[in-house]
Amino acid sequence: MATTKITVRNNGSVRIEGDFEIVDQEGNAFGLAGRTSVSLCRCGHSENKPFCDGSHRRVQFQSEIKAFDLPPVVAPKPASA
Repeated sequence: MATTKITVRNNGSVRIEGDFEIVDQEGNAFGLAGRTSVSLCRCGHSENKPFCDGSHRRVQFQSEIKAFDLPPVVAPKPASA
């Protein structure tokens, strides 16, 4: 089974590697031309959104990321009758 690895880079992009598909809001797939890795913009300054173009370096984007555990998922409350 193929896996996908997503790496959130300090002061940079989100790197996706492996078997994946990227679609827009309407479900249309981006043509990745056979790539098995891409970087997505986190800084908001890329001219090639959603893909990273290295603009985070120019704007000195700062965001240090450390992994942490999310709290458990809480089951939704049943609707009142």
